[in-house]
Amino acid sequence: MRVNVTVNGRPMTADDVWEGESLLYVLRERLGLPGAKNACEQGECGSCTVYLDGTPVCACLVAAGQAEGRDVVTVEGLADPGGGSDGELGGGLDEVQRAFVDAGAVQCGFCTPGLVVQAHALLAGTEGVPPDADIREALAGNLCRCTGYEKILDAVRLAAARRAESYGGPVA
Repeated sequence: MRVNVTVNGRPMTADDVWEGESLLYVLRERLGLPGAKNACEQGECGSCTVYLDGTPVCACLVAAGQAEGRDVVTVEGLADPGGGSDGELGGGLDEVQRAFVDAGAVQCGFCTPGLVVQAHALLAGTEGVPPDADIREALAGNLCRCTGYEKILDAVRLAAARRAESYGGPVA
């Protein structure tokens, strides 16, 4: 079957998709977007988290056919493709992506794309810096085997504080 989907704002088509193929497989193998990681294939680890019509989902649990005509945003789609004007490496990174780098929240990087998308979703609906309990709850479906999570929490707090400061809202 053919699947037509908008990915990161661009219409894309995947041909010869079989019925049981996951959205994750289509994104990675057919459309060349390796950001969402293939880890557990059971929706347990969150490494493949993407937005589907604005809602974070585990792409491994979504049949590719279910994405027909829908909007998908991957971790690659969060970054500004134009890059930054300051010429820095990663100048076009989303504020959450940049905070993960700045806080040292990236170890092996396998869980990072899913954590970034899930943290982005949390902060999109939050003013100021959310309490740690809210951050932990939002990230509960994302497993990291390297960091112990403290730097990940630091990154989410940092992104939230920067976002609040840039919008003139409350920081705490």
